[in-house]
Amino acid sequence: MFIEFGNETRKEISVGEVNAEKLTAGYIGVDELKTVYEKFGLTANTVESCSAKAEYFRSGVEVYDSFTFTELRITSPGQLNDDCVSLYIKKNLFLVIDVADNDGSIKQRFVTACGRYPCGAVTLEKLIYAFFDAILSGDVKILEETGTKLSDIEEQLISNKVDDGFVANLLEIKKELLRRHNYYEQILDITDELEDNENDIFDSDNLMYINNLSKKVDRLREDTDSLKNTVEHIQSAYSSYLDMNLNSTMKTLTVLTSIFFPLTIIVGWYGMNFKYTPEFEWRYGYIYVILLSVLTVIALVLLGKKKKWF
Repeated sequence: MFIEFGNETRKEISVGEVNAEKLTAGYIGVDELKTVYEKFGLTANTVESCSAKAEYFRSGVEVYDSFTFTELRITSPGQLNDDCVSLYIKKNLFLVIDVADNDGSIKQRFVTACGRYPCGAVTLEKLIYAFFDAILSGDVKILEETGTKLSDIEEQLISNKVDDGFVANLLEIKKELLRRHNYYEQILDITDELEDNENDIFDSDNLMYINNLSKKVDRLREDTDSLKNTVEHIQSAYSSYLDMNLNSTMKTLTVLTSIFFPLTIIVGWYGMNFKYTPEFEWRYGYIYVILLSVLTVIALVLLGKKKKWF
């Protein structure tokens, strides 16, 4: 798919109709790219890079004399596999290569971006801004929902309603935030290179759109980092919560030991098999030991309350 932008028209054209003097946006697959890349003056090594999905988010930006090339790995919540496209940007051409558009959503966003501005007002810089803005649409909502989840988790911790899935949920959110942080860092790498405009592709008067895109992504990254800090604070609070529970348990065991340890001494004392132990022959010796044990426990319980052991 190629879309040509005129002063009053926006029309879909074939690859053979692409005019280097007119602003054009294209969305094609890797196989088609291999047959047309020479027409656009692209290099074989960049085409080869499009043959496999990017393994990492920050795969880098390659700047050539007549064009800029980069790979873009796009993460979406709830989606098992990230989408991946490659971008070629040159004078009057914005070309998106479908490397792994799993559900066709990237193509739909590309079409949305192409129709965002009136025909006569479209520029290369606006096209790039509109494309990335379409990709990032909904990210603010995602981050807000994540913040709400973290608030619910904090409430569980404060109200002492921590369940078995508490740690797993927290780690899953932390993992997703790390992915999203790397995702935004990747886009910032791209916008930084585009703003430098080393190959003089952009009109300096229109670089403000790239700058605005950079600021928007930077705010998303800051929000993500803030949520990551919240996760770390919750983890620290949870660790303190476990320590408090452990201390409470140890305190209880210590108090119980302090109360009942004297009984062990009494049992040990009267467990000695000396022939002339007076209580062995005493008629009330059994009741005496029972009363001694009960009184000892009561005395220690009262002492514990006075000392505020419990």
